[in-house]
Amino acid sequence: MLSGLEQALLALLLVVLMVGMGASLTVDAFRGVLRRPRAPLIGLASQFGWMPLIAYGLARALDLPAPLALGLIVVGCTPGGTTSNLFTYYARADLALSVSMTAISSIAAVALMPLTLRLYAAPFSSAELLVPYKSIAVTLALMLVPMVIGMLVRRRWPAAAPRVERLGSYAGLAVLALLIVTGLARNGHLLLESPPAIYIAALALGLLGFCLGHLSARLGGLSVAARRAVAFETGIQNSPLALGILVTSFPAAMHGQLLWLPLLYALFVIASSAAIAAYLRARPL
Repeated sequence: MLSGLEQALLALLLVVLMVGMGASLTVDAFRGVLRRPRAPLIGLASQFGWMPLIAYGLARALDLPAPLALGLIVVGCTPGGTTSNLFTYYARADLALSVSMTAISSIAAVALMPLTLRLYAAPFSSAELLVPYKSIAVTLALMLVPMVIGMLVRRRWPAAAPRVERLGSYAGLAVLALLIVTGLARNGHLLLESPPAIYIAALALGLLGFCLGHLSARLGGLSVAARRAVAFETGIQNSPLALGILVTSFPAAMHGQLLWLPLLYALFVIASSAAIAAYLRARPL
């Protein structure tokens, strides 16, 4: 699906994205998590508990073909991204909790993403479509390096950190734009040919994640602002990272099918999150 130049550009943008994410983090944020771990742990359990399970359930219930099911499950097993922080801010939710959860889930994903993939993706893998668990774990571990660099930038040059953070956000949007444009240019016919089940899966993954994340936070006794943060952090996965993992971990011949559902999810989750954030912003905390 992607040429060599496009894959190199994707890798560069992902590195910039992770540097930007790191620039939003401080050591104090991690200390705060250690002092008050309940909310971040509820969020972490919700994200790596509900989202992979929802993706697997949708793949089974909608009888998705194996490549499409794997693409959806990879998204479900991915950590949260900076997009959730943006919508958390718009919804007047607990932004500090959202940022902390993004960092924690990115670190925990090195172990939890391969584990959840092995649990939920195995039924859809085959000799022709093997899931490279070790390769994915290595990719996630390497992505922590630019995140640490971003944290060092914030610590040493705090005035430059906001600019680096914005650059990372732009890089994340550029990843989505690159893959959406190339995907539609080469597979635009799939918009009309895809059955309703594909669109249901792409839309339902984010919406169900949002609802179940909010429910988990409510049952955990968190504040209204924290519930909103957990909901966004659960429903909004790091789509650029998921797409990058799919591109770098699977054969190019499979990219068209593997990337289609994650791309639709990225489109739908941004639209649905914007609507939810606008609704919540108008409601009292």
